[in-house]
Amino acid sequence: MTEVLLVSQALLWVVLLVLAAAVFSLARQIGVLHERVAPMGALMTDRIVNINDSAPELDALDLQGRPVHVGGKRGDGRNQLLLLVSPNCPVCKKLLPIAKSFARGEQDQVELVLVGDGDRAEHERFVRKQGLEPMPFILTAEIGMRFQVGKLPYAVLIDSEGIVRSKGLVNTREHLESLLEARETGYASIQEYLRAQEG
Repeated sequence: MTEVLLVSQALLWVVLLVLAAAVFSLARQIGVLHERVAPMGALMTDRIVNINDSAPELDALDLQGRPVHVGGKRGDGRNQLLLLVSPNCPVCKKLLPIAKSFARGEQDQVELVLVGDGDRAEHERFVRKQGLEPMPFILTAEIGMRFQVGKLPYAVLIDSEGIVRSKGLVNTREHLESLLEARETGYASIQEYLRAQEG
């Protein structure tokens, strides 16, 4: 009987130590999350950018130090496709090879600009790992806030006149191509097209 009590006490101590280690680990993770999501106060944008609005103009240097101009009228007549991605987004990682192929195939019509927000070193590692060095990749929170981006990957198509022609969540090549179709047909989305056909 004494042996059974000793074994059960030993097992209880082992379980207690395992639980203490788990609680410590979870408390540490909560601390890391609090550091990443620091309180910023209420964020308010001057104006939300919608379809057929002028895109906000922005001058920035990409992660390779090259100048990138977002929005505004373009002399080369090409559209600009902004693709908002994150190193922590698994769908973004799957979409990037597709986006690179899409950009090569449509390079006479579209300039693809990748947009991120957050830690520069983390994004630089992401760019190297994904082989994105040839593509412009800028870090700015302004674009995500102006377009009220809540989920990634998100794309915005700006025409050669600097007007937003289509935008939305994308996760396949067909979604990317639909943005160009929206520009050509004049419908911002397939939903808008279907509503027009019904009416």
